[in-house]
Amino acid sequence: MHSSTLLISLLLPLHFLFCSLSTVGAAPEKLFREYIGAEGINVTFTDVPINPSVDFHFLLSFAIDYTDAASPSPTNGDFRAYWDTDNLSPAQVTAIKNKHANVRVGMSLAGDTINSQHVYFHPTSVTSWVANAIHSITDLVTRYNLDGIDIDYEHFSTDTDTFAECVGRLLFYLKQNKIVSFTSIAPYEDDSVRPYYLALWRKYGHLIDYVNFQFYAYPKGTTVSQFLNYFDTQSSNYNGGKVLVSFGTDGSGGLSPKNGFFKACSILSKQGKLHGIFIWSADDSKKANFEYEIQSQHLLASQQ
Repeated sequence: MHSSTLLISLLLPLHFLFCSLSTVGAAPEKLFREYIGAEGINVTFTDVPINPSVDFHFLLSFAIDYTDAASPSPTNGDFRAYWDTDNLSPAQVTAIKNKHANVRVGMSLAGDTINSQHVYFHPTSVTSWVANAIHSITDLVTRYNLDGIDIDYEHFSTDTDTFAECVGRLLFYLKQNKIVSFTSIAPYEDDSVRPYYLALWRKYGHLIDYVNFQFYAYPKGTTVSQFLNYFDTQSSNYNGGKVLVSFGTDGSGGLSPKNGFFKACSILSKQGKLHGIFIWSADDSKKANFEYEIQSQHLLASQQ
């Protein structure tokens, strides 16, 4: 058990009232986010076009609480860097942030698979998982000069309340102690995933800055009108949250740029609902010279 255990004992379940702030009259948000480092394609931060007129977040993919053995197994909150650490090193994080004042860098936790095996949220207990996670994540944040974390568990071997308490207490500690400046979650529409993130949102939504909703997990061929309906549904599910729109450059589903994604964004922008755009992922986008990264950031920067 790590020394942070004493601090954990102070983290009793907190049930704050989560009051959403009205965005009426607020300046348009210009947040662009991109996952990077998961596919082993040798993509670097400097490969990606960065528009100086947007807030730009890189999300390193992924930090995983699994062993690095040939047959990986859960480690109860002991996170390690599984992104491309050669091309996305601590020195390179610092360099890109120094070069671009509008860039911040975070890391995404868990993801879908490791070595073709599902990554499960598999805590031994709330207390031990949180203690280990605080220790290992603080170490990674410090070593890599990171600004935030994103929660992207997609497989679960525990109940919804345990997930909510583990992640919620982790977020509380990281924010209370100013270890990170932003947090996000990355849910998608699936009966095996939705209940976990909604349980977390109900208890600890006040600690979550952005909802990176995976709209590309919807079926291929999604239309603009369907996409807008999906957006309204998820905005209701994560009431008061900043739900970001998204697409994948890996050929996944949802509404693609070729079929009207940016038209949908323009509609949301006019309605004051476009909180930001994120893309999965820079690794895949490199093959197309980041065409849609440029277009996404231009749209955000031009919002009035």
